[in-house]
Amino acid sequence: MPVITLPDGSERSFDNPVSVHDIAADIGPGLAKAALGGVVDGREVDTSFTIEGDAALAIITDRDDAGLEIIRHSTAHLLAMATQELFPGVQVTIGPVIDDGFFYDFATGHNFTPEDLQKIEQRMAELVAADLPVERVVTSREKAIELFRNMGENYKVQIIEDLPEGEEISMYTQGSWGDLCRGPHVPSTGKLGAFKLTKVAGAYWRGDSKNEMLQRIYGTAWANKKQLKQYLNRIAEAEKRDHRKIGKKLDLFHTQEEAPGMVFWHPAGWSIYQTIEQYMRRAQVENDYQEIRTPQLVDLSLWEKSGHADKFGDDMFMLKSDEREFAVKPMNCPCHVQVFNQGLKSYRDLPLRLAEFGSCHRNEPSGSLHGIMRVRGFVQDDAHIFCTEQQIQPEVSSFIDFLHSVYEDFGFSDVIYRLSTRPEQRVGSDSDWDRAEKALAEALDAQGLPWEELPGEGAFYGPMIEFSLKDCIGRVWQLGTIQVDFSMPGRLDAQYVAEDGTRQVPVMLHRAILGSFERFIGILIEHYEGVFPTWLAPTQAVVLNITDKQSEYALKVEDSLKNKGFRVVSDLRNEKIGFKIREHTIQKVPYLLVVGDKEVESQTVAVRARRGEDLGSMDLDAFTAHLADDVARRGRIVLEKMENQH
Repeated sequence: MPVITLPDGSERSFDNPVSVHDIAADIGPGLAKAALGGVVDGREVDTSFTIEGDAALAIITDRDDAGLEIIRHSTAHLLAMATQELFPGVQVTIGPVIDDGFFYDFATGHNFTPEDLQKIEQRMAELVAADLPVERVVTSREKAIELFRNMGENYKVQIIEDLPEGEEISMYTQGSWGDLCRGPHVPSTGKLGAFKLTKVAGAYWRGDSKNEMLQRIYGTAWANKKQLKQYLNRIAEAEKRDHRKIGKKLDLFHTQEEAPGMVFWHPAGWSIYQTIEQYMRRAQVENDYQEIRTPQLVDLSLWEKSGHADKFGDDMFMLKSDEREFAVKPMNCPCHVQVFNQGLKSYRDLPLRLAEFGSCHRNEPSGSLHGIMRVRGFVQDDAHIFCTEQQIQPEVSSFIDFLHSVYEDFGFSDVIYRLSTRPEQRVGSDSDWDRAEKALAEALDAQGLPWEELPGEGAFYGPMIEFSLKDCIGRVWQLGTIQVDFSMPGRLDAQYVAEDGTRQVPVMLHRAILGSFERFIGILIEHYEGVFPTWLAPTQAVVLNITDKQSEYALKVEDSLKNKGFRVVSDLRNEKIGFKIREHTIQKVPYLLVVGDKEVESQTVAVRARRGEDLGSMDLDAFTAHLADDVARRGRIVLEKMENQH
């Protein structure tokens, strides 16, 4: 007689073993119709799953994140079924859920076209209308191998053969089609329908370039048509904001094949970069950080001792010299410990905060490179805080305040907090991890911040808080982190003299606010669509003369503003003023200062903002004060405008 405990604490008793669907029906017909799966004692299951004893149960619907994942996984199966029906001979490989959607890799000699995607979508819609029951089948490893081998599904056979002998294999069938899968899945294909196939790409089997090239079809799926439409509109907006397109249009940077994953910064883009670096440098000094610089090439032995060679060896660039093997620095932390180790430190020296705009290189797969968002050469706003265990919480709390101030200066106020805890592969004792995770959780709670736990997502050397931002079209970007590390300082022989005279190993806090400069600038480009706040804009104002008669005055205005530290240029070309205004508006210059005979006579400038607002005539002192106020408010002026709009 199972007793089922529901999330609200209520209980329901049944005379016999009962399925998740039947429990949902017992609660109400609406829930039975909406149910996509269940969570039984912490395990996600299908609605057909039978509960034989007492258990805790939560019903999963499309309002839950888990429900949306079930929808996407099931839609991937729908895609595979439709594709194999339309293109006989195609083999299915893997079809996982990804952010906002799913993909499926197919082994085929056929190159899928946009027209093929339309046909597949149509067939998927027909299968949804057929409302085929989705059923779970469990079989032995040996029988599964035989079944898929007879079907000609060689890739599935490889997947099963990699599983331990004697392991049971689960499959899901719908109609005459089936696939290897752990599930859970929707009860029937009729639960699907809000989907769109988005693109085709090439992908190597198991991500290895030595293996066969497969055809990957990407798609997105949502709980309803309204959510799908909102997502597609967001994707269209994101395409319009693509940092690569805007970067080219505004002449900010470029990449090229001769230096894959490396960025060529142009003057305008480098101006943005330098403005950010100088801002962060000042902010770090104000928060008691000391800036250092460490080498690009370090003997491999240091990375072996720190543990990075084992964890990141495949991603490290190597070279040999004088019979020694060196690694190009993939991160800064082991080098910062070397600085700490120079001269014995006392507890009075702690916390010691060392910061570096560290240039790092990682051998990212070529297929993952994306503009300046995913690169092989990048610079981090990296810092490491050496402290005692008692100082962890106040240091983390202080860092969170620092981080909030920086994000607001760049125009971001919506921050998401996640605590990533111990992964399976890690260094350090469980007691170390217990204390580290507790300290981070207490720091978040002390700040009164809402946070969620990400089990198993911590770094190999310690847990971390991840800080993510929402941009203006609702995309979430993971940026800042702070990580507690009880392990690396000891591995690299770091010590300090404690108050009782004993030698102790310091705790090391790894922290970054922006992450990599390259990726952060890419995010800024897309967030602002190239319309940067005035403090970041490569050119903050341009002086435009109407005729040659005003050239001398225009240059005088330019020099005056430049001497006050503003980024200003003059456009003295023999072009019509309307043409010059349009051109600099396209370049998104914040202020256009038009000077004609009247302005020369009155020693003023006619001020236009880049969105077309006529700010009227100002004398130079008044405009200088206006510009200085705009720059001083940084991105916070954008936040104020957004709040006023709401």
